[in-house]
Amino acid sequence: MTGQLLRKPALVVRGRDVTVTAAFVALILALVAVAAFTSDTFLTPVNLTNLLKQMVTTGLLAFGMLVVILTGGIDLSVGSVVAFSGILAAGLVAGLPIPVAMLVGLLAGVAFGAVNGVLVARFGLAPFVVTLASLTTIRGLAFVYSEVPIAPDDPAFFTLGSAMAGPVPVATLIMLAVFAVGGVFLTRTPAGRAITAIGGNAETVRLAGISVPRHLTLAYTISGACAGLAGVILASRVGIAQPSVGVAFELDAIAACVIGGASLAGGRGSARATFGGVLVLVLINNLLNLYGVQSFWQQVLKGLIIIAVILVQRTNRVRG
Repeated sequence: MTGQLLRKPALVVRGRDVTVTAAFVALILALVAVAAFTSDTFLTPVNLTNLLKQMVTTGLLAFGMLVVILTGGIDLSVGSVVAFSGILAAGLVAGLPIPVAMLVGLLAGVAFGAVNGVLVARFGLAPFVVTLASLTTIRGLAFVYSEVPIAPDDPAFFTLGSAMAGPVPVATLIMLAVFAVGGVFLTRTPAGRAITAIGGNAETVRLAGISVPRHLTLAYTISGACAGLAGVILASRVGIAQPSVGVAFELDAIAACVIGGASLAGGRGSARATFGGVLVLVLINNLLNLYGVQSFWQQVLKGLIIIAVILVQRTNRVRG
């Protein structure tokens, strides 16, 4: 029974991925065509490189958010984790080797995610409430650590965020690796399939002899790890870490997942489709920036996109 339970979600996701992938390819090509014909700077090497770098943060956060959403939960704390991990790594560079400082920043994200997971899984608290409280708490801790931005003096700190492997930024390759490994984890491993199954029916998973609390904790830990990694890379890329960075980053992550077809009710979503959602969202953001659209209008658009996609999903479920 356990084996059947863990195989079924993967088969469902794989079947839907075919249609989703085709739709994303068409949409992405359409966006690229519109951008190429309406902006002289879109296809320039500088803009394309910036596009690849800018999608790293959203991509990493979106994958971590996907894992949590698959369980039927949500993680609103990722933006604050980005800020804390980045400023912690930047601050520790003065006294520790750069790789160690970055590792500590990453582990801070892991720790925050694990705490969220324990509170949700072991104490039965609502994910929205837990991660909303974490959002405020972690943001406060970032300001406690340093009220002012930290800019490391060692130029080697900027290597992770600025290094290139040919025409592709190393940070982008790291994000792609996370999606590739994460996709295999969600579809080919018992733990990944259990996480997806929990979102479908947690009680059935429990009756199958699978530990729901352990897998819930794992899901939030993965989200925290992705946010910690995103924070370290972002600080390295921009060359400065600020305690105020990351505000509304959770909205981008949720939007990418929803655009990719993930259900906020849990149990449905894939790494491949979420990556497509990231591409669509980043392309839209880049276009709006090239057109000079103000940032607050971009936030309005993202909110409307989330609502529109959820309405479409609900309509499809009703018709189905």
